[in-house]
Amino acid sequence: MDGRDVEAAWRGFQRNWIVLGAMGAVFAWSFTLGGFSVEWPGLAGSLAFVALYAGFAQANAWSSRRRDPQVMFVLGSTAQIVLVTVLMAPLTYVAAAANFPLRDAELMVFDRALGLDWAAYVTYVNDHPLLAAWLGYGYTMIRWPLFAIPVVLTAAGRYGRLQEFTLAFALALVATTIISAFVPAIGVYQEIGLDPATLASLKPQAYLDQVRDLAPVREGVLRHLDLFSLAGIVTFPSFHAASCLLYAWALWPVRWMRPIAVVANVAMFAATPIDGGHYFVDLIAGVAVAWLGIVAAGWIARRAEESSIRTVVAVAAE
Repeated sequence: MDGRDVEAAWRGFQRNWIVLGAMGAVFAWSFTLGGFSVEWPGLAGSLAFVALYAGFAQANAWSSRRRDPQVMFVLGSTAQIVLVTVLMAPLTYVAAAANFPLRDAELMVFDRALGLDWAAYVTYVNDHPLLAAWLGYGYTMIRWPLFAIPVVLTAAGRYGRLQEFTLAFALALVATTIISAFVPAIGVYQEIGLDPATLASLKPQAYLDQVRDLAPVREGVLRHLDLFSLAGIVTFPSFHAASCLLYAWALWPVRWMRPIAVVANVAMFAATPIDGGHYFVDLIAGVAVAWLGIVAAGWIARRAEESSIRTVVAVAAE
């Protein structure tokens, strides 16, 4: 990769800060408007992590002797991705506080119209303990790529892909949060009257955490949040499903990572209806949101670079 590619990726990295700045402004405004507050130790610790990584990335970029693209992009992009999650996780609670009517019945109608039997699926998995254990582990796969993707893509010299992934990840999470405000749902276990405690091989902790937090948020009781104990209270669209496509797309240019990405993301996708209590239509919507985020991020990157090139040509012509 030549210096022009590195510079183009760095411009993409800087553009991402604009999006994150807008997200931060919405975070502050919505928390004030909605009467929410957050535990300061968790927020301060998270922001300190982001500032430390971003600061070292920027210092390395400014250094004439130590400038190393891998240091710049591993640290800088990790900071941006972590900041996206720090901002958006509490905002899902703000979205739920809008308290629009629950849409579980309509989501179940969509599943049945597609000929998909959620009860049969969960029963099958529960009857196969090894499969249940594999899927339970698969559901946790949403965490590791957030730190692994910057390392893998920078090691492979795919700096531009990393910037597009960061932007697509942010856009998809924003879209998921906004949509969830208008299509709130508790989850399929409650809709069909199935008690998760009766399932010997399954423990859908993510669903149980959602049930714990969603009702108090909608009722106006839960307004003080601890970043380190927040649940995923978004049902439609499923961001776990969105993450499957985002992660696979991000890692696909690195050939040796393809088998790992496929196995991990297939496991996470298959586990999402069970561990998250998601309707199948949630998964379809999540994949659609991720695809739109990827398309939008690519379009923004291309347009921005075309504008940069035109500016350089115009300056050179003067």
